[in-house]
Amino acid sequence: MNRTIKIYVGLLILFLGLIAFIELTKERPINWKPTYNERHKIPFGTYIFHEELESVFSDKEFTDVRKTPYEFFDEYYDWEEDEYTTTGNFIHIAQYSEMDDISAQELLDFVSYGNTVLMSSNYFPKRLKDSLGFNTTNEYDLKGNSYFTLTNPRFKTDSITIDRGINNFHFSKLDKDLTTVLGHQTFDSIAFPNFIKVKHYDGQFLLHLQPIAFTNYSLLKKNNKKYTEAVLGYLPEDNIYYNSLNKANTNVSGSKLRFILSQDALRYAWYLGLISLFLFLIFNAKRRQRIVKEIKPHENTTVAFTKTIGNLYYETKDHNNLVEKKITYFLEYLRRVYFLDTQVLDERFTKLLIQKSGKDKEQIQQLVKSIVHLKAKPQCTEADLIHLNKQIEDFYTA
Repeated sequence: MNRTIKIYVGLLILFLGLIAFIELTKERPINWKPTYNERHKIPFGTYIFHEELESVFSDKEFTDVRKTPYEFFDEYYDWEEDEYTTTGNFIHIAQYSEMDDISAQELLDFVSYGNTVLMSSNYFPKRLKDSLGFNTTNEYDLKGNSYFTLTNPRFKTDSITIDRGINNFHFSKLDKDLTTVLGHQTFDSIAFPNFIKVKHYDGQFLLHLQPIAFTNYSLLKKNNKKYTEAVLGYLPEDNIYYNSLNKANTNVSGSKLRFILSQDALRYAWYLGLISLFLFLIFNAKRRQRIVKEIKPHENTTVAFTKTIGNLYYETKDHNNLVEKKITYFLEYLRRVYFLDTQVLDERFTKLLIQKSGKDKEQIQQLVKSIVHLKAKPQCTEADLIHLNKQIEDFYTA
């Protein structure tokens, strides 16, 4: 390796080191994306809630549900005895509940056997809304912070204020015979129900409209955790089934190279190709003399161009187009050479052309007649084109 290449390699290493240093030392921007994912430690993840929930119910079985509720609870249903072989609380925290109708119906069945479902989301499945007789709406004219309160006097001191990531989703329709309002949210002194309990046969649904209250950002502020503890206080002492947002069949890399990297042979070939490209760039970094191009003299391409255009029209059989161009060019020639007005091709035009050109009278009359005829003809043939061309060429050479 000569001295020049060593200098290039040294500069490259220095440049990469500088980039790495800048990336490692610069301040990372805060990710405010509301993922509600139990693995995320960002402000609007639910890592803390998930970890504390597991410790609060430490004496009970805690399970992360990485399947759809239908797939999970269907395995616990005894069809012969017509009952579930397990009991407990199903917890679901997400901004958008992308639960299908089959899974929603499975939760309805699970609750009907005396179990509990706690769901906190801005959007609930339509099947639950229809079956439990409730609906939600969103007031977009927010003013100030949101104040969350619980109706039970025991939780009077557990109210919290949310100042970020809030919206005004609230319950707009309730089945009063089955529903108990457990909490409200207040904007600009107007209170809306945001936490309810709906009885469903032998069980109950605890429906909460502000999942932001269960995020890392909320739980780490002041004593907001007391509000979350109060909400969880409505859950019976039983097993916990936490609906994980990291489903087993969705943990697929989003990389476009995921198939290549998943196959050993292709992965090794990919890495070898990258290394070879890197080495090629290093050893070919030295400047080389450019190849001197051969400068050819200019060619007269008029004939070739004419042949090409002729072949093009011959292949397309577009006789009308070619007849029109032949006539256009010929009339332009008459205007340029004989200063004639070619707008009206009548007897006066024919006489003037005969006088100025000195050509044969009968020849010119036949040519003008052919031009007028072909301009009015809707579909020209190859014979028309050949005849017109012969007449024009005779005019030029006569």
